[in-house]
Amino acid sequence: MPAAMAMMVDSPIRPPRPRVPPGNVPVRTKAKAFAGGVANLPQSLAEWTKFLSKAETVRLEPEKFASFVPILYSKNRLPRALIADLVLRPTRSNKEALCPRVSMYLNTLLKMRMVDVGGVLKASWRYSTLHGEVAKSTEQEDPDQEMGGNDDDGQQKQKNKNKLPLTRWRSSYSAEEILFWRLAKAVSNISGPNANDKLGGGNEIVGIRDGGDAISVLKAVTQWMALFTEATRAFSRDTFGAIHSLQAKGETESSRTAFVGLLLRVCENPIVLSVLGKDDSKDVRKKFAESLDAFLPTILQSQALHEIASRLDLFRTQTLASFEPADSRKDTAVSEISNYMDSLLGLERLQIPEIPIVNSRAGLYIYLDAALVGRPLIDDHALYTYFHNRYQGDMQTTAIQLILASFDVLANTAYNHGGAKTGHLLKSYVVNKVPLILSSFASQSSMYPFDAEFCITQALSQVDTNVFPTLSNMFDLPTSSSILDSVRQDFCFACQLHGLLSPRAIENLLGDITYQSLPDEGRYVKESLVQSCLEDAERTLKLIGELDNMNGNVGAAAQAIIDVIGTLCRSEGTMALKQICRELASKPLSLDILLLFDKPYKILHPLCELLDNWGANKDHFGEDDGESQPVYEEFGSILLLLLAFVYRYDLSTADLGIRSSESFVGKFLSKGSLSRPLDELTQQEKSHMNGWIHGLFDTEAGGLGDDLMSSCPPQDFYLLMPTLFNQIVLALSTGRLAEYMLKTGLEYLVDILLLPSLVPAMLFLSNQLWARQPTQAAIIRILQLILLQPGSMTHEASTMLSAVLNIVAKPLEHSLRSYQRQDPKSPDVEPLLRALKENLALSRRTGGTDHNELENWTGANGGTSNTSSTPSNPGTGANPAGSSPHHHHGGGLSGSVRSTIANLTQWAQHPALGLPAPYTHRQILAAIKMLGSKLLLSVLLEELKAQTELGNESVAYDVITSVICAPDTNNTFFTMSPSTDHDPATQQQQCQQQRRMTLRGALKNEAEDWNRIQKTSPDPLAVETIVRLYRRVETQMTPLPPPVHQVDANANMNAMLDSAAAVAVAAATAEMVDNALGVVNNDPNSAMGVGGSLDDAFAAAVDGSAAAGSLGVHDAMSLDTTGLTSGTGGGGPGGELSALDTSVGGHTGTGPGTAGGNGGMDDIFGGIQISAGSVDFTRDIDFNWDTMDMV
Repeated sequence: MPAAMAMMVDSPIRPPRPRVPPGNVPVRTKAKAFAGGVANLPQSLAEWTKFLSKAETVRLEPEKFASFVPILYSKNRLPRALIADLVLRPTRSNKEALCPRVSMYLNTLLKMRMVDVGGVLKASWRYSTLHGEVAKSTEQEDPDQEMGGNDDDGQQKQKNKNKLPLTRWRSSYSAEEILFWRLAKAVSNISGPNANDKLGGGNEIVGIRDGGDAISVLKAVTQWMALFTEATRAFSRDTFGAIHSLQAKGETESSRTAFVGLLLRVCENPIVLSVLGKDDSKDVRKKFAESLDAFLPTILQSQALHEIASRLDLFRTQTLASFEPADSRKDTAVSEISNYMDSLLGLERLQIPEIPIVNSRAGLYIYLDAALVGRPLIDDHALYTYFHNRYQGDMQTTAIQLILASFDVLANTAYNHGGAKTGHLLKSYVVNKVPLILSSFASQSSMYPFDAEFCITQALSQVDTNVFPTLSNMFDLPTSSSILDSVRQDFCFACQLHGLLSPRAIENLLGDITYQSLPDEGRYVKESLVQSCLEDAERTLKLIGELDNMNGNVGAAAQAIIDVIGTLCRSEGTMALKQICRELASKPLSLDILLLFDKPYKILHPLCELLDNWGANKDHFGEDDGESQPVYEEFGSILLLLLAFVYRYDLSTADLGIRSSESFVGKFLSKGSLSRPLDELTQQEKSHMNGWIHGLFDTEAGGLGDDLMSSCPPQDFYLLMPTLFNQIVLALSTGRLAEYMLKTGLEYLVDILLLPSLVPAMLFLSNQLWARQPTQAAIIRILQLILLQPGSMTHEASTMLSAVLNIVAKPLEHSLRSYQRQDPKSPDVEPLLRALKENLALSRRTGGTDHNELENWTGANGGTSNTSSTPSNPGTGANPAGSSPHHHHGGGLSGSVRSTIANLTQWAQHPALGLPAPYTHRQILAAIKMLGSKLLLSVLLEELKAQTELGNESVAYDVITSVICAPDTNNTFFTMSPSTDHDPATQQQQCQQQRRMTLRGALKNEAEDWNRIQKTSPDPLAVETIVRLYRRVETQMTPLPPPVHQVDANANMNAMLDSAAAVAVAAATAEMVDNALGVVNNDPNSAMGVGGSLDDAFAAAVDGSAAAGSLGVHDAMSLDTTGLTSGTGGGGPGGELSALDTSVGGHTGTGPGTAGGNGGMDDIFGGIQISAGSVDFTRDIDFNWDTMDMV
């Protein structure tokens, strides 16, 4: 808030004071103001115009202007208002903006009383740029024509028709802002005896001297308030930013802020208050009050103006209202009582007409797409809650809609938005996850009617065989997708495996004899798999290979793997855990499958605890057997799997359940890619650095010895990697490190012993590559030796290197392309980019959009489609989602979102066979990132209004409700285990992870502000629309009551079964999966819900219902511009759009150490420091590169 405004806030509005005696205030009359008469008007106008133009052209000093103007005024008198008009109007030579020197001239004229405040405000209003902005929004033909909004005389309006178009300033905002502040100071000066009585007398400008000045100022201020109100409405109507520029909106805000300061001073002025209290001023008072009523809501929303706006509102309701007659005050009191009653009524009791609720096919389709667009968010408890709220416990309808929506999401991805890698996750979801959910429904059939076979049959009858072919027509389709070829068969047999379909039903569904059969091993049970894996480590590796299967057994396999990892972490079985972690880290697609069946916390928190506590048991450092290298292998392999999860899904420390500031994993994720100056290292760290440099590069030192590894814990080694590589880069770039020595050292680092350490090293190198500096060539050379590795690498090392590249590929690609733009002729970059090509597709799954999609959505014609290409339906050639040709959405991202909603609404009304309407939730996430939730909500409400006018309101409400309810890792809190859920420190950490307002939060704010919207919105149905949408969203997001799983062991079997059924309704679906998997034998009819009982359901509810959690959290589903920021000063395209922590694409620290900062460390690189393009080395070192045999 400006200082001038702060002073105004501190001083209260004064009550009316007695009018200053007329004898002390000079009375102005028309004759005195214009003694020259009308006859000399043209000549006087010409002289003043000539003088002002000349003064501006020669840039006349204000002092000389002050000496010349009295002479001109004595010979060519003009009314004060006319002089102000001449000074403030545009000229032929300048129509852009008012010259700052003219503002000083105006100040001189005010001091000399040749112009007054009212005239100045009137003239500045007449030529304000804001008229043009308002005219743009109202689509007037001539924005330069004077509006004349306050001319009450009809004859005057007729005269305005004959006027020539009025030229206004193209940008008057800055001049108006300065003018308002100066006039506010003038108005605050109170007239005293003989103050500025004479021409040119006094230094202070007294803005209001008598009643005439007060009336003039009030009229002008009334006009300005009306203009600002219209401008605010014009800007608010411009939802897509297509009419008004952001600069115009920002400058208008600054100008309005200054005007509010002036308005406050006018309301404080005793002469103004005295005039307002007079009966003969009732017309002026009425118009002023009406303009103030309309103007105040436009500034109450501004945080900077809120305090002053509140005081102005108090002036309106108390001081100004006290001037009205008693009857008028009664009306005002009634209005205030009405407002008070509205506030007591509250949002919950607000009555609005209801419309039919429709659970369209598009609603669940949107929800599932959002859950699978990035990191899988198929949280069973949240999913079951959503189903229960949406379908009100109707299990059969839920199952049918779930199957249809799942097939729709897979078809949409296969044809519109993804390839084999994306389709693999969705296909596994359809085949391996959906049958488990249906099985859990079947287990509750005693409480809710459910016929699994009927539901599956009904759903598959609506799935187009042209998109999901059967065996007979698979080879007849010209556009058949390999991802979708066998989905129908795989799904049916997975359902049979879980006892949901009989063999006869499968024959009827598929329509032909199939050669597919149930798995030879039967249906897996998790507990049996865990036991066999703990007895035989090779069994776990085999299960990891089976995660790619599409047979219905993957759920049990995935949960068994997760349980084995947790068990090995708790028992410190690091040798077996090493192989499991290596295998999983090399298969990013398998990580997606694991997250279909459990949350990241359960998988990764045991790994974090193991890594944080590494070394608590002295055996980890090999002190008993003298072997430390296996310890490094085990630690590195476990850390590599953790990093594969963290960087692929952009997980935070909160997602991992890390709460301690001393956690190694927490430190590594936040600072693991940052180099530190050598003088900031401790003596122990310097000793470790010296040992690793000698071990890697000193050929005479004998290489990496066991003494080095036993003295340096692996945690310290990994935290030192960026600093170590900083020294390597500096030494290489200055010739202190020979090529053969570099190769020798990197050979150690690309061996499986230390290979995971290349993750922090390469992230550091990618950050450093952004800025132009002498070390860039050295960085490129190091990357060449790592990426373009010789074929002599072992298969195991090559596989692990590929896992490392999967992690760093995205940020490294961005930095390489930045370097390529700096040096387009460099031949070094393309081979490196080719080496990363296969890893890029596996590097990230965060829901971020790529550049092609974003350009399509934000382009001039971006509102036409949700995807870059919309193929026609296979077999029909028709586009199922074409929007109405009469419904125009505009361009840009906002228009694209509206077009998507319109397409979904139209498709949901007629979901014929074929492809669904194109949709990807990445578009909504990008819109939240770029537009903000509040603006995006206004876009959705505009489209909802448009669809309502077309008669599609029921479906449109369902579509937009689903968009708002869709799961999003950006804003959902991560839930810890039940024992730590309510820890205050944990809750505080969770709150700190809240990144931005959600659509749901923005809608809640709008709904709670319904009273203001009802009074200010030009749309009479705005409140009705917002509140109805808000209530639907909250209904679908209401959490179920917590499960109750206390059981009386002495109760009879019937009571136990009834309790189990009640618990199963509220427990997470995932907890039912374990025991819903049935027996191991090939007996599908023994599955729960078909031939079994609720005993398994009871056991699942008692043993595991408390483990039901909620969705994860982090800013992961944002624009996928990983690595586009850098603290080196170079920066990259996108800047703040980076989706990762500083550990990936953030600041790179201070870089090289300072000269002489080694603190006695035996640094073979000599404490290198680079600054301002020069290189300096210390000579105080024990090991000198110059004495070595350089090649």
